[in-house]
Amino acid sequence: MTVSLEHLRRCHFAVDLGAARTRVYVKGAGLVVDQPSVVAVNTRTGALIAVGEFAERMTGRTPGYIRVARPVSGGTVVDIEMAQRMLRHLLGDKVRRALRRRPRLRAAACTPHDADPLARRATTETLVGLGARRVELVDTLIAAAVGCGLPVERPEASMIMVCGAAATQVAVLSLGSIVTAERVPVGGEAVDRAIVQHLRHAHELVLPSQSVRPLQLALSDNGLTPRGPTSTEIHGRDVATGRIRTVRVDTAAVRNAIQTPLTAVLDGIGKVLRDCPPDLVADLADRGIMMVGGSALLPGLDRMLHQATGVPVRIAERPDVCAVHGLGAMLEGRIQPLTLSPLAG
Repeated sequence: MTVSLEHLRRCHFAVDLGAARTRVYVKGAGLVVDQPSVVAVNTRTGALIAVGEFAERMTGRTPGYIRVARPVSGGTVVDIEMAQRMLRHLLGDKVRRALRRRPRLRAAACTPHDADPLARRATTETLVGLGARRVELVDTLIAAAVGCGLPVERPEASMIMVCGAAATQVAVLSLGSIVTAERVPVGGEAVDRAIVQHLRHAHELVLPSQSVRPLQLALSDNGLTPRGPTSTEIHGRDVATGRIRTVRVDTAAVRNAIQTPLTAVLDGIGKVLRDCPPDLVADLADRGIMMVGGSALLPGLDRMLHQATGVPVRIAERPDVCAVHGLGAMLEGRIQPLTLSPLAG
């Protein structure tokens, strides 16, 4: 499906449904929702107990009759009804009433680059259930590139890497279109799982989910390099006894454990560069790679990519909200008509 800027300017709100967070941009109001894509449901009654941050804090802490679910996985809606209920609660009555007053309500949404027709249809039906009469789908890579200020409309290469929770998307853009792109099914969650598995096998320790990110930050002062602390203490549950135990973890061993998922990301970047025309690859020697997405803030990832590729690597100023801000710029008409003449969506 191809969508033009003219169609996007007629939209009233935009949604970025991510595996980790859901963001909603309302035309004229800006970013009104930025919450985790999590819901807590009472399995006995079907009632929605909590959404967003409160539901995320309930993960792993609920009794048997409460289920914490994620209706979005890898940028794809896997539970349409639950996603609609989540969005209704996140938007609130005031915003929903304001949107319902718009004649022929239109919405825009991000979709992964290689999303299949079923995934696109699930996103469309989710927003139609909120009252949208028409839904425009925009490629996440294009939206993120616009949101972080890349000059994608020029006849020169711009390389972007969208680091999501469940997947990483890499693309080279030129003249407002995607020249070559690759989606790697590895994201921040894969790095978390690699750390948890390492601690289970090496230390017989079950690590609480909320302790994974602090351990990542402890890997080094500025990145995944040997200059950081050689070890750090971590608390978890003993596999055999179930008791709380504290172990001293060798940060070098943890760095080695997460190299496997990160290597897959490097392979994806290599494939994009191999498929890219030589003239555009030459442009990237100076411009390098722009990293966006929540997982772009993984400590030292930018340095590792620079060492592996030899090109400059930058992290966007607000990497987690680039895609939704890109959609917002299109809705508000801040993009010139010549820019992004066709948008893949």
